[in-house]
Formats: sequence, C-alpha cells, structure tokens
Amino acid sequence: MSYYRRRLLLVEDEPGLVLTLGDLLRAEGYEVEAAGDAAAAERRLAAAGFDLMLLDVMLPGRSGLDLLRDLRAKACRLPILMLTAKATPPERVVGLKLGADDYLAKPFDSLELLARIEALLRRSQSQGQPSPSGFGGISIDAERSEAKRGDTVLPLTSQEYRLLLYLLEHSGKTLSRDRLLDEVWGYGADAASRTIDVHISALRQKIEDDAAHPRHIITVRGFGYRFEP
Repeated sequence: MSYYRRRLLLVEDEPGLVLTLGDLLRAEGYEVEAAGDAAAAERRLAAAGFDLMLLDVMLPGRSGLDLLRDLRAKACRLPILMLTAKATPPERVVGLKLGADDYLAKPFDSLELLARIEALLRRSQSQGQPSPSGFGGISIDAERSEAKRGDTVLPLTSQEYRLLLYLLEHSGKTLSRDRLLDEVWGYGADAASRTIDVHISALRQKIEDDAAHPRHIITVRGFGYRFEP
C-alpha cells in the first residue's frame, strides 16, 4: 500500500527533532506539518485534515496528554501516536486510557517509528471495510466508523473502534493478546502486551452494562479474550 501524500501533524517543541523527523517522514513520501505547542496543533487541525498525529507528551503550556484528552472529548478520531522521553508504565496507561492509539519512547529507532505509523494508517484505512451490524442494543455504522447505543454515539477512540470490530468479526473465538496486537495494532506482540488490557478495560467501560461483570468481552485467563455478542 502506498502512503504517498498522507498528511501527518508533528506536535513537538524540540527544533532539532522536528527537523530530523520531518526530513525522515518526507523522505518516506508523507506530507508533514509541525506545531510547537497544543494551541498551534489545534489551529493546524482546524485549518486542514490530517491522517495521523505524532504528539509529544512534554509540551510548553498544556501537555500532550491534556491536548489528547481535549481532542477525544470533542470526538476527534484521528490516530494519535504519543512520543515521550519517559514512557513509564503509569504514563503509558494514562495515555492509552485517554485515547492514544500507540506509544513510543525516546530515543526511538527510525524504522520502528515508520512501522508503527504504517500500522496505524493501515488500520485507519481498513475502517471502511464491511463490518458487523451490531450486538446487544449497540449498532455499528461502518460508513461513519461509529458505534451507537440507540441514537447515542459511543465515545470510542479510533483504536477502540478497530478493536471492537475485530472482536465482533471473530465472535465466539478465544483470541490471544499476541494475535490482537498483530492483527489490530499491526506490529510485533513484544511491543506492549499491556496495551491490549488497557484498551479492553476502556472498551468494557463504554459498551458493557456492568464493566465489572462483562457479558460481551470475556477474559480467558492466561490466554486472552473472547467476544460473546
């Protein structure tokens, strides 16, 4: 698949890294715009459409996590890859719960960065494919990439929506964390297996009547999860 002219927004306040990443991404055929803080990023988003955002956690003024929270609260479904110098487990969990699609710690390998961008773009593009119609009072609107309970749109992130579709398409089958990482995230399972548990927990909060006692997303201890529509 070609990603020629796919548009990326790089939100980073370190000039050297903006220059380095900009050159790397443009050499791969992407269009890249940069913003040095959260306010500038919001102006860029309002002025033009983007396919993916690379968002640094440590920004002047409002942090990347604050921007992420605000965007998801506005139902922004743009795939977001967080970049951070810390990447401690608590910070990753917070970012994922707020709606980040992926996390990458600095310093990172350029090939790994490109692979993760490619995986997120590929999964985002695949949202237009046929999907199940729904389950348990929840309907799937494939054309709008939305899940609804009645007339209310569920506040799913783009990654939560993709995860829900995959679970629906494989209803009744026990799926390992490794398989979910490979098929939904699109990169090696050794990247961050905790990612699956965080997204499953967030998804349960939004689709289950009682997240503490789920009847749709069932945990198969020691292996993974099974979806029961």
